[in-house]
Amino acid sequence: MVARLDSPRDAVLAILDGVMDPEVPVLSVRELGIVRDVFVGDDGAVTVTVTPTYSGCPAIRVIEHDIIAAIEAGGFARVSVQTTYAPAWTTDWIAPEAREKLKAYGIAPPSPSLDSGGLVQLMRARPSAQCPYCSSYETEVRSEFGSTACKAVCWCRACLQPFEEFKAI
Repeated sequence: MVARLDSPRDAVLAILDGVMDPEVPVLSVRELGIVRDVFVGDDGAVTVTVTPTYSGCPAIRVIEHDIIAAIEAGGFARVSVQTTYAPAWTTDWIAPEAREKLKAYGIAPPSPSLDSGGLVQLMRARPSAQCPYCSSYETEVRSEFGSTACKAVCWCRACLQPFEEFKAI
């Protein structure tokens, strides 16, 4: 049985569920929380608004291209992507199910961000990441930057496995 889509916007959202993040290919761009809005005009033109995880995210151009290609392949002729930096993306936009996917993929999901009432916290104690392999919190950060700027390299003292942590921001 094929699911009924109520509107062109629903169809675009379903397409976006299949557009994977190039740096964390276990999550779609919607699961990662970078798709902020989808608008389909009366003329069928589609505009997708995205917020990158970091202002200097090197994958954003690839993501924009992949979004356009997927939506065009889904039958929409005119597609554009708008990138916005406000409000700034936060790891709180990653859904709980997506956090479980990160863990199953071997990346420690981010802990909830610490709301500072809009103030920038210059120094704060960072909670230990939970090891995605053995679930221990006996971990340490070995490098603030992993394979991408949004991940840190960690080490588990319990199972002796290295792993990446998706940094909370």
